[in-house]
Amino acid sequence: MFKKILIANRGEIACRVMRSAQKMGIKTVAVYSEADAEALHVRLADEKVCVGPAASAQSYLVIENIVKACKDTGAEAVHPGYGFLSENRAFAKALADEGIAFIGPNELAIQAMGDKIESKKLAKKAGVSTVPGYVGEIADADQAVQIANDIGYPVMIKASAGGGGKGMRVANDEQEAREGFQLARNEAKSSFGDDRIFIEKFITQPRHIEIQVLADTKGNTLYLAERECSVQRRHQKVLEEAPSPFLDDATRKAMGEQAVALAKAVDYRSAGTVEFIVDGDRNFYFLEMNTRLQVEHPVTELITGIDLVEWMIRIAAGETLTLKQDDIKINGWAMEARVYAEDPLRNFLPSIGRLTRYAEPEGDGIRCDSGVFEGSEISMFYDPMIAKLISHGSHRNHAIDRLRKALDSYVIRGLNHNIPFLSACMAKTRYREGNLTTNFIAEEFPNGFQGVQPSVDECERLAAVIAAVHFREALRDTTITGQLSGHEMHASRDWIVKMAGHRYDITIEEHENGDLVTVIGDRKRVVQTPWTPGNILLTGQVDGEEIAVQIDIDGIGYKLFHDGVEVDALVLTPRQAALHDLMPVKQPPDMSKYLLSPMPGLLLRLAVSEGEEVKSGQELAVVEAMKMENILRAERDGTILKINAEPGASLAVDEIILEFS
Repeated sequence: MFKKILIANRGEIACRVMRSAQKMGIKTVAVYSEADAEALHVRLADEKVCVGPAASAQSYLVIENIVKACKDTGAEAVHPGYGFLSENRAFAKALADEGIAFIGPNELAIQAMGDKIESKKLAKKAGVSTVPGYVGEIADADQAVQIANDIGYPVMIKASAGGGGKGMRVANDEQEAREGFQLARNEAKSSFGDDRIFIEKFITQPRHIEIQVLADTKGNTLYLAERECSVQRRHQKVLEEAPSPFLDDATRKAMGEQAVALAKAVDYRSAGTVEFIVDGDRNFYFLEMNTRLQVEHPVTELITGIDLVEWMIRIAAGETLTLKQDDIKINGWAMEARVYAEDPLRNFLPSIGRLTRYAEPEGDGIRCDSGVFEGSEISMFYDPMIAKLISHGSHRNHAIDRLRKALDSYVIRGLNHNIPFLSACMAKTRYREGNLTTNFIAEEFPNGFQGVQPSVDECERLAAVIAAVHFREALRDTTITGQLSGHEMHASRDWIVKMAGHRYDITIEEHENGDLVTVIGDRKRVVQTPWTPGNILLTGQVDGEEIAVQIDIDGIGYKLFHDGVEVDALVLTPRQAALHDLMPVKQPPDMSKYLLSPMPGLLLRLAVSEGEEVKSGQELAVVEAMKMENILRAERDGTILKINAEPGASLAVDEIILEFS
């Protein structure tokens, strides 16, 4: 067994690999860029090596620097995590040339499966069902349009070396095919250094289901059930689970056996994932094989009890699998939510900044894989994932309930995040029923995510909670100032709560056991909570039902977060409420004459010049953020008055790019 390994990655996956290595008694080496000098994975490692500047192309992707770090520290093996160099054949070869073990498959398997064009040819040869399409290289946009027309719309345009949703576009007509080809090729070149593109039929109403495989160097290959990854946005997985609520035993067995056949066809070793698209009749088609650890691997670990990272290390060290196919059992259900630094109310644009408050949820059946801590910075240089929150339950609804409760308890401040959106997805009846396709988000949120409005009953429950909070705040304040004794504050108090367009006249009393009883109209609600002023998270019960609410003080009011709902609340005396009704509402400034950067990023190019007349829908500029290109278009006809930013400029969110006359 290795005595020391280097993790050629960053963030949560680097921390995840370190946990298994350290459990096995193996010392770890972290590599880091200058931007990650204080990152959590650097703090957790036994040794650390800086491999370059912030940009990944100058640090985490520089093979020579990683190999040198191995030689300098005496690391005997490298775990690549996912992304970066994890599926780079040249990296595996460079390590082999230096006698350093690669904790993953051999370089030929990486090459065969990493090239999506060649992998489809191999899959066909191995008897694996594949999606109809054109698997040759495409020279230009004209050829792409011709191929798309021949296949028939809709089509999927994909980067041959792609992954993680990058370099992928769906085209429904010739214009989208032409534009999508160019965007996919640009993204592929930027993210993978390989701009080859292929096109295949886009299957409507599809499910994305993948099979986890595990193979040793002696030819033993197993499949570890499946993962349902159909809830996606922009081809990026959002919620995953294991097993799938859609597969029956026969389909699971057939998919597993085809995945094993493909792995054996390329003499695969280590952990890998064979991805399939599955239609409504359970017909399945091979998409690609990921020759690395998947982001969503924890759900498989929780239902099988198998540490995939540990086995990757053991296999790389030459050990033989001690498991047989019949040993693989499915125990309960696991769900995973990807928590991102992004603004779901602004079309999920990346959000960068520092985590000013951060606390991960805990509890039975809850696991949080993260690479951050309070004070960490989410920068524009890397993927905006904050963490993966995972739950395990005895059945699917049990796992869903646990994950939703954990999301309510996840404290993140300092930047925007997608937790309200994750909660909203899981609250959908269709999600609860397991009626999922890759179109789930587009169909359930056709106009984008507009936030969640609380029901009448939920709003009343939150009103009772915030009244109880305000009562304890007032009790503390009067006790501190000496104006009243705590005993005198135990008398009834009358408050008016304004929330979500509702007004609640509330009387609140505190019982000797600490329970707070709120009277709203003729209805009493009992709030039981150990909450004390200064805490962001309130946990407890309202009328015997468990509740978790996050509470921020916002000016003279409060901001509440619960079950995907974000709502402002004011708690006022009757006199204050009467005066508040007379206050004028401040109107926001008119910014319609400006093109603002919707995200922090790099201005790649401008498509217009000063004095130029533009039409509605015309391309104005392209901003790159997190290696994704975003086209900004004119919302109406107009004339460009002034250019405020030049290509190459680093833009802040809402920074002015240009002005209209």
